[in-house]
Amino acid sequence: MVEENCTTVTEFILLGLSDVSELRVFLFLLFLLIYTVTVLANLGMMALIQVCSPLHTPMYFFLSHLSFVDFCYSSIIVPKMLANILSKDKNISFLGCMVQFYLFCAYAVTEVFLLAVMAYDRFVAICNPLLYMVVMSQKLCMELVSCCYLCGSVCSLIHLCLALNISSYRSNIINHYFCDIPPLLSLACSDVTMNEVLLFIVATFNETITIIIIFTSYFFILITIMKMHSAEGRYKAFSTCASHLTAIIVFHGTILFIYCRPSSGNNGNADKVATVFYTVVIPMLNPLIYSLRNKDVKEALRKVMNFKLYF
Repeated sequence: MVEENCTTVTEFILLGLSDVSELRVFLFLLFLLIYTVTVLANLGMMALIQVCSPLHTPMYFFLSHLSFVDFCYSSIIVPKMLANILSKDKNISFLGCMVQFYLFCAYAVTEVFLLAVMAYDRFVAICNPLLYMVVMSQKLCMELVSCCYLCGSVCSLIHLCLALNISSYRSNIINHYFCDIPPLLSLACSDVTMNEVLLFIVATFNETITIIIIFTSYFFILITIMKMHSAEGRYKAFSTCASHLTAIIVFHGTILFIYCRPSSGNNGNADKVATVFYTVVIPMLNPLIYSLRNKDVKEALRKVMNFKLYF
């Protein structure tokens, strides 16, 4: 790298998903539809849990925060992406890029830990049903959720501080549709080995800890379910856990593919496609998965709709 080719930057240019002009309108309408469903589904889930007293349980308390996190990190990325699809001006300021990265990373890590907490909640509910409301007290639920947000903020702050130490870049063109850390590191002129190693270590640590919690919880859940004599009880337990497992597999699969491998920034196009799943698609799927496969949510929604029709 020649030193004169390296400069400080005041703004970046986001290339987006595709440079094929014929796909602009299609991509815009597709992601606008997905984002609209995401906003309505997640805000609707939060409102439904808030107004329906039968849903005032630890499980739905965590689910409301999952909907909030999905809404937030989708809204951090998708509106800017939609604007860039139709606009020729795809610039984002350096400060705006850093803010977008920090908020996205914070909410994404928060969701990683929140899914693990939800697995523990299901473990207590199925394996110790008589003590469920005692163990999962309101105080403990608040502490667990607070820890999830704290872990997300701290991990994101670590990566942000290291990114701000990058003094110059060989280009300000980011081959992505938002400011993610791997494509930023691939543009740096200075040595970013520490950034890449720390990104790999932190992501792998977070994934390892949360996956251990999830697998351990579901191992004991499976044992408990197999011991159940009631077919109806087994079906209800499987149905409740299937929704959570579906969300976990899709979300963690993409996280592992992108961040838990060295030098992921070198595979730009593959990373962009994979990133779409957990930044755009998964925030839409989560509330749909939990509502369509959850009897309590469907019953609460039916009551709310009947109440509105009555008036």
